[in-house]
Amino acid sequence: LKFTKRRLHAAPMSKIEHLTDRAVLRLSGDDRRAFLQGLITQDISQRPESSAIFAALLTPQGKILFDFFVLETVDDFLIDCHKDAAPALLKRLSLYKLRAKVSISEVSALSVLASEHEITKYTSYADPRLTELGWRAITTDYDEAVPGDYASRRIALGVPEFGADFTSDEVFLTDVNYDCLNGVSYKKGCFIGQEVTSRMKRKGDIRRRTLVAEFEGAPPEKGAAVTAGASTLGEILSSAGNIALAQIRLDRLEKAQADQTPISSGDQALHLRFPDYLK
Repeated sequence: LKFTKRRLHAAPMSKIEHLTDRAVLRLSGDDRRAFLQGLITQDISQRPESSAIFAALLTPQGKILFDFFVLETVDDFLIDCHKDAAPALLKRLSLYKLRAKVSISEVSALSVLASEHEITKYTSYADPRLTELGWRAITTDYDEAVPGDYASRRIALGVPEFGADFTSDEVFLTDVNYDCLNGVSYKKGCFIGQEVTSRMKRKGDIRRRTLVAEFEGAPPEKGAAVTAGASTLGEILSSAGNIALAQIRLDRLEKAQADQTPISSGDQALHLRFPDYLK
């Protein structure tokens, strides 16, 4: 692989984790930039050198089909996506190709790594969603990856993720906070689902957000209802330790807080808080 040149900086020693639930697609060809630019939610032209963007591919109704990172190398784009979604994403992109001069394939030899600090041994990039999430790298060769705490860090920061928290055609960008996680550009122009997405932004019609739920003890199972009295506020998503993510109806939460109604999931009391990036 021929990556764009970048300066390497000394970084603190940190665990490098192999994200085994990720796969990598390669998009090459003369029309690759224009092709992606017209489909995905983020603006490729605004990508700083030697960095990646975080984006999604939506349905025409504005729901997320896939999310992914796009890293540009000298000759192509590498798409870091959820492993289970890779075949469907490849098929969907191929359907949109038409006469565009692009080639799309999955590269099984490539792996995705993550660390709290820059992975200087490999061509790495800062996670474009949130600085605190650390760094990622795409490489063909690694010999030091160990089990890490990426999932725990992600959940504690209140960052939902495709595959762990939702799947295709279930949620809007704002349901999972992607509008506040650098997942969409409202200025780039057309993309699939752009009309619905822009209207929701313009009208401020945001009914659901993904919040952090804190418990005493282990969290309930994924999908368990979050309630306040007889009102269902939402449901539990992924969890780590005594913290989970929860997708919550904001109007119902506001009423529960105004009425000082205790919030729980099953028999467990819980505390809901907004991630810092939403405040």
